[in-house]
Amino acid sequence: MKLIISVFVFTSMIVLLTSCGNPTKMSLKTDDDKAFYSMGAMFGQRLANLSLSENEINAIIKGLYDTAKNKKPEVEVMQYQKNIQDIIRDRMKKVAETEKNAGIKYLEDFLKKEGGQKTESGLAYKILEPGVGEKPNDESTVEVHYHGTLLDGTVFDSSKERGKPVEFPLNRVIKGWQEGLKLVAPGGKIKLVIPGDLAYGDQGAPPKIPGGATLVFDVELISIKTKDGIEKQRKEMYDKFKAEAKTTKDAKATKKPEKKKK
Repeated sequence: MKLIISVFVFTSMIVLLTSCGNPTKMSLKTDDDKAFYSMGAMFGQRLANLSLSENEINAIIKGLYDTAKNKKPEVEVMQYQKNIQDIIRDRMKKVAETEKNAGIKYLEDFLKKEGGQKTESGLAYKILEPGVGEKPNDESTVEVHYHGTLLDGTVFDSSKERGKPVEFPLNRVIKGWQEGLKLVAPGGKIKLVIPGDLAYGDQGAPPKIPGGATLVFDVELISIKTKDGIEKQRKEMYDKFKAEAKTTKDAKATKKPEKKKK
């Protein structure tokens, strides 16, 4: 497993760290300070799931600071590359195991207390409204509203909060969605409890979704876009664009030229 840090963010972190002796006590006075702090926060998000101790965080800061000041590193940096990879892999594995155990308990409670059902794959669901008509298949493009949270209620993505539904091909989303949305028809609403192996696996989707995380979705299937329907919609949009372009062109052609002033 590789930890990839963009040069831009890494450099920005160095600028921030060299701006004061103790970065945790600096005050963010200028917009530049706040911008660099934000870049540091982006960098920190990549490390959030490693459960770093205060001493480990300080070691990272010291390494950045010493390097930025052109000081000789206290250790042979290249020698510890494998250690870094091993630490990250082991920490992420522990995080995934913790998440999986929490997910198992949550799913069991969902089945017992909320009357949910479970498929052979391990997906848990509860149909709130079945909807009307045909259900989507692997080739369908669906229009949905959804609200996604972690087990503690933290929202990681929500079209409902954005106030705008989304469309996507059903065969291009996580397995839990592919299976779950086939259980309802347009107008249907379903709650999905998706174990990590049907979502983003042990790697997760950093920084918002940790490895092994069980995800909870409230989904409303608004409509199913068939292939013919999508092509028809594209043609209608193209025809509309052509008509508007022609109208604009005709308007310009019939517009009388202004008389030049003497």
